[in-house]
Amino acid sequence: MVPNNNLAGAEQERFLFWRLFFSFFRIGAFTIGGGYAMLPLIEREVVVGRRWLDEEQFLDTTAVAQSTPGVLAINMALYVGYRVAGLPGAAVAALGAGLPSFLIITAIATFLPRFREYAVVTSFFEGAQPAVVALLFGAAYSTGRKALKGRKQVMVAVAGLLAVLWLKLDPILVILAGGAAGAIWLKPGAEAGKQGGAKGAGSP
Repeated sequence: MVPNNNLAGAEQERFLFWRLFFSFFRIGAFTIGGGYAMLPLIEREVVVGRRWLDEEQFLDTTAVAQSTPGVLAINMALYVGYRVAGLPGAAVAALGAGLPSFLIITAIATFLPRFREYAVVTSFFEGAQPAVVALLFGAAYSTGRKALKGRKQVMVAVAGLLAVLWLKLDPILVILAGGAAGAIWLKPGAEAGKQGGAKGAGSP
């Protein structure tokens, strides 16, 4: 009996959509704080687990998602989903990322007023907030270790940090300025030329 390749391909595509949905649904459901707190989980799922992106692509995706309008997690889900399975994949991944927040906020709005006076509820949120800070520091360390490849990158990062904390600039402007600095200052062609020149000088 000859296998139906079209049917097999359709079934694989269906499983891919389910994997996209449940991957981002799990990320959205188990990340308190959203935003940058999601980055470690997204990286673990997308880069380490599923291998849909490599580390360089993940950094590029984070920069694009942050510099475009919308929620960071939804933007990243759209990008990853589109890269993996086109427009349907983008829609499925975005639905998976956004659905947990919708369900949880609906439940909180319905039931929290009844349980607000309970000390355990207040204690839970007070304990969750420092955990979110820890996730943010972890995301900053993990991303910085991969993105800061040289002295110039460190200088751009420090300048961006000062711009946000001291000058109170919008993060989108900081990212765009960093991209412009990279295009002007961190030219891949110039770096490759230097490396090629060094190799040529060392060769007989």
